[in-house]
Amino acid sequence: MKKTRKPLFLGVFEEEEDLLEATVATKQAGLSIVDIYTPYAVHGLEEAAGIRRSRLTWVCFGFAFLGFTLALGLQFWIGSIDWPVNVGGRPFNSLPAYLPVTFELTVLLGGLGVVFTMLARTRLFPGKRARIIYPGVTDNRFVLALDADRADFDPEATRRLWEESNVIDTEFFDL
Repeated sequence: MKKTRKPLFLGVFEEEEDLLEATVATKQAGLSIVDIYTPYAVHGLEEAAGIRRSRLTWVCFGFAFLGFTLALGLQFWIGSIDWPVNVGGRPFNSLPAYLPVTFELTVLLGGLGVVFTMLARTRLFPGKRARIIYPGVTDNRFVLALDADRADFDPEATRRLWEESNVIDTEFFDL
């Protein structure tokens, strides 16, 4: 199965204020923003691009709840049903004795679940070759990437829109 490439139209900016201004103008024009590349975190960029909050917190909660349930359930089953051993007169289902293992398994499954979900969702894996979308994007350039595969996409109109925001370069890139 051959992977199809998705063409992107890149706009490169020198200042973060220009990038924010171009992002707002691009969203108002109804263009499809694929990604925004910055060398550091830019405050207000999520709101300007209309990015929703991450759902990884709910994934973490789900995996943590699974760890909590597995730890308590397995310990209660082993201590009460499978191998009940009376040590020092304690009851077979003594909750305080189960808390350390329950806490550790909750944290372990919550953390590992989030990491593996994030890696699967972003299609990152060990050995994957990084592709730099534009030289300098990791140093001092800000790049706004649009979906150029849409039928109504006009690169000249987009260039004119971005010229008001001091765009320094535009180009096509195959993702």
